[in-house]
Amino acid sequence: MLTLPDMKRFLAATLILLLSFGLNAREAKRLDGRHNGTDEITRLVKRMTLKEKVCQMFIVRPESLVCPQDPLSLDLTEFNSDMADFFSEYPVGGFCIFPKNIVSPEQLSKFTGGLRSLSYRSGARSLPFRPLLCIDEEGGRVARIANTDSFGLKKFESMTALAADNDEEKIYDASFYIGSYVKEYGFDIDFAPVADVNTNPDNIIIGPRAFSDNPETAARMVTSYLSGLSDAGIKGCIKHFPGHGDTRNDTHLGYAASNKTWDEIDACEMVPFKAGIAAGVQLIMIAHIAAPNVTGTDLPSTLSSVILQEKLRGELGYKGLIITDAMEMGAITLKYGPAEAAVASVKAGTDIILLPADLKKAVDGIVRAVRKGEISEKRIDESVCRILSFKHKL
Repeated sequence: MLTLPDMKRFLAATLILLLSFGLNAREAKRLDGRHNGTDEITRLVKRMTLKEKVCQMFIVRPESLVCPQDPLSLDLTEFNSDMADFFSEYPVGGFCIFPKNIVSPEQLSKFTGGLRSLSYRSGARSLPFRPLLCIDEEGGRVARIANTDSFGLKKFESMTALAADNDEEKIYDASFYIGSYVKEYGFDIDFAPVADVNTNPDNIIIGPRAFSDNPETAARMVTSYLSGLSDAGIKGCIKHFPGHGDTRNDTHLGYAASNKTWDEIDACEMVPFKAGIAAGVQLIMIAHIAAPNVTGTDLPSTLSSVILQEKLRGELGYKGLIITDAMEMGAITLKYGPAEAAVASVKAGTDIILLPADLKKAVDGIVRAVRKGEISEKRIDESVCRILSFKHKL
């Protein structure tokens, strides 16, 4: 153990070393783990244009940089200069990769490397944070990389099967394995684990993607899964708030609802989400399901301030990022236009809009809403500060 004189000599030597590298006091402070960059991020956000800030609130398909009005019509597997050119006009916050973007290990590494290299400059200024790279790699039927045979990766039957013997260590080992190869291919975020409680046997979209029909069991498995991802260097995202496990319909196709009261949801669906929040999860994905006996309307939860502000932020005390489920899904597109949906979601309290059906219309719609006074710029700044703080911590 160091004596007090030894400690003083050590600190003095450290200070000399810092000064020898030309670090001023402020830069040295930045090296301190207690300094989280909040002041710098606030100043950066103030220097950004409104459009730059709004673009940071979007995670899109890579195809949106080539065909923003219909990204589903393309299958991109290679990065190209057209993508970089469009990114300079719409510097989005990140990208989500799907099976059609994945061919082989070499191809995926090159593709994600191109996306990670994107940077945005406005005159002499540049935004210091690269785009986030995201993927749905739950294990089981939703595993974009592992289910591509050319990768030769271990596959899991389902999360329900993996959790059947109630062994949290199995879940940790599986998620650490998943996180490790996700990290290897350049990703930052895995949109997993599913925190839904699979209580409805007629559910056609969640089913074995959930860990259990028991909320306490699901909660323990959710925290174990998050821990495995974190130890592999990947940020997890629990989904689909406020719980998709007791629904019958698929929000990819159209309207779906939970008819439970909030007290009923709180006693079941909220148990895994509360566990995830207590474990420090930084991203929660919102489902497009309606909850009429909670909100009094048929609004999708992604567009409901009751769900996002009163319940998630207020009652549950969640302070991390709120991200929508894909806005290209039928539950949204069959009733709302891209700009209308994006504006409504921001008004409700969303930080990140995932996969808009038309990127230009969605971004431009929010910009217009701010300029018309429908949304305050302060509201935009709150989300952008959260997003850039998240990126800073990466």
